[in-house]
This record gives sequence, structure tokens and C-alpha cells, in this order.
Amino acid sequence: MGLLSPIAALGRNVLSALAWVGRLSIFAAGTVRHIFTPPWYPREIWHALLTIGWLSLPVVGMTAIFTGAALALQIYDGSARFSAEAVVPQIVAIGMVRELGPVLGGLMVAARVASSVAAEIGTMKVTEQIDALVTLSTNPMKYLTAPRVLAATLSMPALVAVGDVIGIMGGYLVATQRLGFNAATYITNTVNILSFDDVFSGLVKGAVFGFLIALMGCYQGMQSGRGAQGVGKATKTAVVAASVLILASNYLLTEVFFSA
Repeated sequence: MGLLSPIAALGRNVLSALAWVGRLSIFAAGTVRHIFTPPWYPREIWHALLTIGWLSLPVVGMTAIFTGAALALQIYDGSARFSAEAVVPQIVAIGMVRELGPVLGGLMVAARVASSVAAEIGTMKVTEQIDALVTLSTNPMKYLTAPRVLAATLSMPALVAVGDVIGIMGGYLVATQRLGFNAATYITNTVNILSFDDVFSGLVKGAVFGFLIALMGCYQGMQSGRGAQGVGKATKTAVVAASVLILASNYLLTEVFFSA
């Protein structure tokens, strides 16, 4: 029995992980169904768009501008070893639009939104406000989950687009003010290198990341245990799970768009 204990423990962990995936899949399917079926709650959707989208702009913008600036410095230093400094604007643009803009923006929004959504819904569960919604014949998933997931899915592509522009501007400022690049040439090279597929892939990633962020926040909030400790655990798990799912889905989407 002692030799089989590690195998048994591994089996329990695998079964637990599969059960979690199954519960999350059912929750996600129910959320999508509620998004497309009435009744809808426009006030809740608008409030979620404001808190998730608009109020996330400062942190996304600050992250993007410093990322673009640091990326320009790093690329310039690396490319100088091969006398290829001229590629800085192209690589900054592609790197921000394809990868760094969506991923870093998604991670920052996950830290801000997944935690707050999980804490809010978890607190509502602890204080029996969700039970009150059921008593009033209001579906909690339709009233709490669907508006937040829809708002995050719609607002994240806009946040990614703004972050891409700000990140490229950060690289532009460093390149022209510190590295001696000509401003007009830098902008021309940036515009010429970007294609529709580059921009579209980043926006699609943003939508997927937004869906995952809000979904994990709502799911963990709904699954929250009783008391402050349960809410804290749900908040932590929501951020970690959303971040891991963002990185995993980023790889899968990159394979879909650019594997050829």
C-alpha cells in the first residue's frame, strides 16, 4: 500500500482537476446561454463596462507605455550586436500588437478585475444577497455573471487597442529622444510593418482574455466559502486561475493565427 500511495494521490489530484474543468465548462456554457437569452439588465451591463473597461484604462496605459519604452531599449541593445538597429520600430510594433499588448494588458486587468469581481460576488454569497436574488425570482447568473462577462469581453479589445497605441508611442519616444531615430522614418516603418492579421489577432486575444477574466472572477465568487477566509481564498484563486488561463490561451491562439 505504501508504494501505491503516491499513485493514489496523483489519481485523486487528476480526478479533482478534471472535476474542476467540468464544473467550469458547465458554468461557462450557462453564462454564454444567459448572455444571448432575455431578460437582459442594461443598467448592470453599463455599470460593468464602466468599472471593468473605463476604470482599467490608467493601469493598462501605464503598463503599455513603460513596456514599449523598455522593449525599444532592449531591442536596440540586442540588434546593435549585429548592426541591425534599424529593425527597432518593426519589432516594437509587432511585439506590442501581437503579444505584449494583449498579454500584459490581460494580466493587469486580471489582477484588478478578477479579484474585485470574486470578492464582490463572494461577499454577496456570504451575506446571503444571492439567496435574496433567488427569492425575488432573479437568476444570479443572469443578473451577476452575464453582464460582467459580456462587459469584459467587449471592453478588453478596446483596452488592448489603446494599450497597443500607447506602447508603440512609448517605444517611439525612447527611440527618437534617446536612441537618435528619425521620427518620420520611425512612424513610417511602424505603419508599413503592421498587417491586418497582426492587429486582428491581438483584438481577438483581448476578447478571449476578457471572457476568461470575468468568468473566473464570477465562478470563484459563486464557489466562495463562508466567511472572510472563503472570500479571500476565492479572490486569490480567481487571479491565479485567470492569469494561467490567459497565458495558456495566448499560446493556443498564437498557434491558430501564426503557426503557418
